[in-house]
Amino acid sequence: MSNSQATPASGAVGKFLDIIERLGNKLPDPAVLFLLCLFAVWIFSWLLSGVTFDAIDPRSGNPIQIVNLLQGKELVAFLAGMVKTFTDFPPLGVVLVAMLGVGVAEHSGFISAGLKLMLSFTPKNLLTPMIILVGIVSHTATDAGYVLVIPLGGVIFYAAGRHPLAGIAAAFAGVSGGFSANFVPSAIDPLLQGFTQSAAQLINKDVLVNPLCNFFFTSASSLLIMGLGWFITDRIVEPRLKSAAIDGDPNEIPKFHELSDQETKAFSAAFWVMVVLLALLVFVLYPSTSPFRDDSGSLTSFTSPIMKSIVPLIFILFFVPGLIYGTMTGRYKKTKDWVMDMGKTMSTMGYYIVMAFFCAQFVFAFGHSNLGALLAVKGAAFLQALNLPPQATIVGIIFLTALVNLLVGSASGKWALIAPIFVPMLMQLGISPELTQAAYRVGDSTTNIITPLMPYFPLVVAFCQRYVKGTGIGTLTSIMLPYSVVFLIVWSLFLVLYWMLGIPLGFQASYIYPAG
Repeated sequence: MSNSQATPASGAVGKFLDIIERLGNKLPDPAVLFLLCLFAVWIFSWLLSGVTFDAIDPRSGNPIQIVNLLQGKELVAFLAGMVKTFTDFPPLGVVLVAMLGVGVAEHSGFISAGLKLMLSFTPKNLLTPMIILVGIVSHTATDAGYVLVIPLGGVIFYAAGRHPLAGIAAAFAGVSGGFSANFVPSAIDPLLQGFTQSAAQLINKDVLVNPLCNFFFTSASSLLIMGLGWFITDRIVEPRLKSAAIDGDPNEIPKFHELSDQETKAFSAAFWVMVVLLALLVFVLYPSTSPFRDDSGSLTSFTSPIMKSIVPLIFILFFVPGLIYGTMTGRYKKTKDWVMDMGKTMSTMGYYIVMAFFCAQFVFAFGHSNLGALLAVKGAAFLQALNLPPQATIVGIIFLTALVNLLVGSASGKWALIAPIFVPMLMQLGISPELTQAAYRVGDSTTNIITPLMPYFPLVVAFCQRYVKGTGIGTLTSIMLPYSVVFLIVWSLFLVLYWMLGIPLGFQASYIYPAG
């Protein structure tokens, strides 16, 4: 597709994206955003500390009183508790522990081997849904989908005689457009849960949110995204690409390399070890006297040991197979090798740790000042005055998140910023934190694939240019726009229908607050 071919189809979109890109580039880094928000909280707490409000604090039943965080004793207490505020920040530990195990599975090659095997045995007419499905599953390995599945989508389609850009588009739609659709628990679940729980505790300090509170919804959503992506790719995107000549350098077009016999044997052994571990877990959980059950015999309550062990289990279920695969393929010749891979994973989490530090201080100050409670109560009163149906409110949250996502790409950074506002506010309207999180996940996913501010967007453009030299940002956006629009509309309606039918969102999840 030459530049002249791409411009008419994407001119208006390109101008719109230029505006979005300029606005987004003017925003400070998310870590700096949290620091600025912290300063804002201090200033507003000082300005409003002497104001009498008639809004009632739902935690105490008394009128809300803003705490002046700039008074001497509060500043001293803030400094004295800064380290504890950071180390006790709920998302921090769970994400780092889960990523230690996932990192070994990823760097050893175990995850990439599994993805290649899934694609190599797929019939030609089922390539599209399989690539989308693999993209969805790849979320378990964080960024592996962007660097492995998306280019593989182009390679597989090209090898099958189909247009490679359609394969890249299908993979991109699964990896990024369906980011919150997955039937395999991953690090993103406890990460978002930690922010949601912290935000909910601004209203009720006893609220607990299960890490798998959206598991049933995201599992069902994976089938929805796969079906929608399949239809859009085969009926809309690929027919459009027929006129896009493949003019890339043949020497630069990647070829599909199957796994060696050694890699196949290693994967088979590691996979069956994972199956055995899962079977052993089921065996231990089944008896009514299982130590993983709570005092009442439940496995799904907040107090049950199994629910508190979700993150360590993710660590074990990825670490052990990854270690076996790496050992059998020769990547791990000594213990230092897999320890170094863990270190590599932690080095990639450095930015997240920095962001989490400033976020933790902001969330603490926002809650302690009572500004969060005031904003939640006043915001809820405003929404109540509008008298909108709860379903309309949830759809509004989805579309607002999708719009913000065009400017702030980080899923965790964005949710950390807006959860303290959305979650408590909707709790005041009787909407549960779990449902608010599910709405956020839908909005956060659907516009990933059309914003150049998404960190991996330029990389996907580069993948496309291997096959079609003239591919640019506007070209890729015009290809991905049908996915984004359809995903946003249909997925939003799907959540509302899912809610109306009363299908459980996940473990220990309710649609209403307080839970009935």
